[in-house]
Amino acid sequence: MADQVSKAEEFEKKAEKKLSGWALFGSKYEDAADLFEKAANSFKLAKSWDRAGGTYLKLANCHLKSESKHEAAQAHVDAAHCYKKTNINEAISCLNRAVNLYCDIGRLSMAARYLKEIAELYESEQNIEKALVYYEKSADFYQNEEVTTTANQCKQKVAQFAAQLEQYQKSIEIYEDIARQSLSNNLLKYGVKGHLLNAGICQLCKGDIVAITNALERYQELDPTFSSTRECRLLADIAAAIDEEDVGKFTDAVKDFDSMTPLDSWKTTLLLRVKEKLKAKELEEDDLT
Repeated sequence: MADQVSKAEEFEKKAEKKLSGWALFGSKYEDAADLFEKAANSFKLAKSWDRAGGTYLKLANCHLKSESKHEAAQAHVDAAHCYKKTNINEAISCLNRAVNLYCDIGRLSMAARYLKEIAELYESEQNIEKALVYYEKSADFYQNEEVTTTANQCKQKVAQFAAQLEQYQKSIEIYEDIARQSLSNNLLKYGVKGHLLNAGICQLCKGDIVAITNALERYQELDPTFSSTRECRLLADIAAAIDEEDVGKFTDAVKDFDSMTPLDSWKTTLLLRVKEKLKAKELEEDDLT
């Protein structure tokens, strides 16, 4: 390890010397870039992540001086991957710079990829507000590049986080749109009932019984097979429980579904919100009688 660090420091010193001198032949920035790259690799081998990240940033700067934006963007990505081990904020900052450079040179699919990576980093830090923003940007870029599958994966993340943040209408629109798209694709058809269930749960969270009933009718028109699914029955039973202000009926419907198809934590969280509202209504009724 110590041997790799001293090797890296030696390469770095030579690179700095190149930059401060004159280049009679070739470019001093290109010569320095070669040395910075060797230094960064040696720091990586020594697991000296911060120093490797800092050296990749110096390498990026050399590439920018040489008007090599693609290489500069890649150096920022390499820096980010080192900083991911020690400093998430610095990693995000490097990836943002890489995204801007890829946009400058028209490499939008690369920009989309690293916007998604930023979203994933924010998600790993539990910062769902920022994760939502970056998944949404990434989805737009992927959509523009006609990479529909990845765009939809990002959109589903947006819908998931929007619902957690109580932006239910945003989630509903995304899930309904993905369901519509999936119907025309034989490979994706099987997932339609799941998207409609998610949209329906968001409708339930809004608590507007008329909107819920209308949505259920719309979903059955959209996909005629939906009415025979357990997902549709769950939504209909919960809608009836809300209409009748019957917490017991709600609980039975959810338990029955969960016993056959276990609910994930996202659905459980949202359904608990619906249940709490229903309980509060039931208590209000009790107080009035």
